[in-house]
Amino acid sequence: MRHALALAAKGHAFVEPNPMVGAVVLDSAGQLAGEGWHQKFGGPHAEVFALQAAGERARGGTLVVTLEPCCHHGKTPPCTDAVLKANIARLVVAMADPFPKVAGGGIAILRAAGVEVHVGLCEADALELNAPYLKLLRTGRPWVHAKWAMTLDGKIATRVGDSKWISCEESRRRVHELRGQMDAIIVGRGTVAADDPLLTARPPGARVPVRVVFSASGDLPQRCQLRATACEVPVIVYTANAHKLEGWVADGAEVVAISDNAMSLDAVLADFGRRRFTNVLVEGGAGLLGSLYDEKALDEFHIFIAPKLIGGRDSHSPVAGKGISQMADSLALERVTFEPSGADVYVHGFAPRAQPA
Repeated sequence: MRHALALAAKGHAFVEPNPMVGAVVLDSAGQLAGEGWHQKFGGPHAEVFALQAAGERARGGTLVVTLEPCCHHGKTPPCTDAVLKANIARLVVAMADPFPKVAGGGIAILRAAGVEVHVGLCEADALELNAPYLKLLRTGRPWVHAKWAMTLDGKIATRVGDSKWISCEESRRRVHELRGQMDAIIVGRGTVAADDPLLTARPPGARVPVRVVFSASGDLPQRCQLRATACEVPVIVYTANAHKLEGWVADGAEVVAISDNAMSLDAVLADFGRRRFTNVLVEGGAGLLGSLYDEKALDEFHIFIAPKLIGGRDSHSPVAGKGISQMADSLALERVTFEPSGADVYVHGFAPRAQPA
């Protein structure tokens, strides 16, 4: 099963909004006969690749799969049909699939057909692997990643707003790699005005993220890289003042009008869910990150710490918002890792509540 989970992870950023799935076939003697993983959205599922690789050796053997086989016609036929056709005798599944059209149905079909089915092996690992998929199903909201680069004294820019460059070249390369795994990259109005970012993955990654700007006021620059490239790479602006952005629309951007009383981050995240965005990356600024922090909407953190000092009480910090008054209420990340990133340190961790149900 751990090998199947490792295979599943190869589909990261290629299969969303589908889950990552890996499968291994053992023949009747318990020897590896075939393996596979879900490689791209709309393509064959992991079980199909593994069973095809195993061929006749699958007869009377065991299929080990990280997620319950599907039992409905989607972009591909039901995997339960392939399992039954291969005459698999035993199925070992890490976790059931909560997708409404499956939700235990695949397991039930195979058991009814006489297949010996076991569920729950390495379930915690499978849940962790597909946490973004599970959150999207459960809440209708995507998995929200936060990213920032800061100095040793916790600053993201000088007192006059200069931030190029805090992080080193290796850290910036990693950020571009991360962007290429996302469905959307989000910034606030202030970041567009101060930094004029392009927000693309360079070089391109597995996904082409939509560039998103959150601006309640609609006060965005008339000239900037996002607007100039909106016909080449999608741009969405969420605002309560859409009439101010007619020029952006003419240049190819999509402007989503949200009424003043509904202008909330959760409304934007819900719209992301309707678009089937699974992973989104928030790159700033401090006000947007702070608002998401206050709303407990951040799931995963990517922080690059540079061995530099800026100083100054008016220098900018990464997370604004209301914040907390008691240290006991601070957000303590879990599953934290630290690794060198050129001259910097890359800190990666998860919010404590960012655990799939």
